[in-house]
Amino acid sequence: MDLVEQYRTEGYAVIRRLIAPSEVAEIAAACNAAHAEGIAHQRSFRHGNLHYRLDHGEVRMVQWASRDHAALGAFRIDPRISRLLEPFLGGDIKQIINQVHWKKPGGRGDFAFHQDSRFRRPAHAYRNLAQSYVQTGLAIDPHNPLSGGLQFVPGSHLLGDLSMALDNEVMANRPSDEQLAAAGLDPANIVSLDLEPGDFVLWSPYLVHGSATNNADHFRRFYINGYVRAADCDRGEWAFRGGMPVPLPEEQALVHFEQLYERPEPHYL
Repeated sequence: MDLVEQYRTEGYAVIRRLIAPSEVAEIAAACNAAHAEGIAHQRSFRHGNLHYRLDHGEVRMVQWASRDHAALGAFRIDPRISRLLEPFLGGDIKQIINQVHWKKPGGRGDFAFHQDSRFRRPAHAYRNLAQSYVQTGLAIDPHNPLSGGLQFVPGSHLLGDLSMALDNEVMANRPSDEQLAAAGLDPANIVSLDLEPGDFVLWSPYLVHGSATNNADHFRRFYINGYVRAADCDRGEWAFRGGMPVPLPEEQALVHFEQLYERPEPHYL
């Protein structure tokens, strides 16, 4: 099964060794620098689209650190990604997700089972979501069941929006078999990813997925970039035009932070 067929049938596809170890090291160093910046803030912080999310002193994620770290900025518009996305999205592509996730060994870091489609709001700004959006992730560390790696339910993307209920936000819940059963899904179908540093994965916004606690002896860093066909999205930063990379401009585009233009100053949350 080729990459495009696997993605369309199962809702995800894995590309082994997309980048070399030396490139992983550069991205890892940028992630470490961003993590240190997050720790220095001591609590959640926002400056425009740049957002550090901290829980109980732990950095859970940072959004749009690619503006401050060259290695992160270069990877988001790497030509290898453009070539992978072209069969799905064409050559004119915007980006609406740019974030690094950290899972501390034994620390907070669970993500309840969910579909990324729940975050594509307002809905009118994201058209033809099933065909126009692709989420991607780069493994920076060994990414497997021990380290709290991604768990997918293959084929669940074909069911569309399942409106999966949660008592709290995705990042405040553990993945559970009960949650899958409530959505009409069989927990026996779960696939746990096993990725090495430099491996790359694509998945659908309707694919049900989650991840559990990191029980390894190292951080689990994961670099996520989400792309959308430009004609079907009113938001986001340009990533590729005609297949060519587009660096981030100085002026930030509206993505998810609704108060971007009303409250652009640095502030704590």
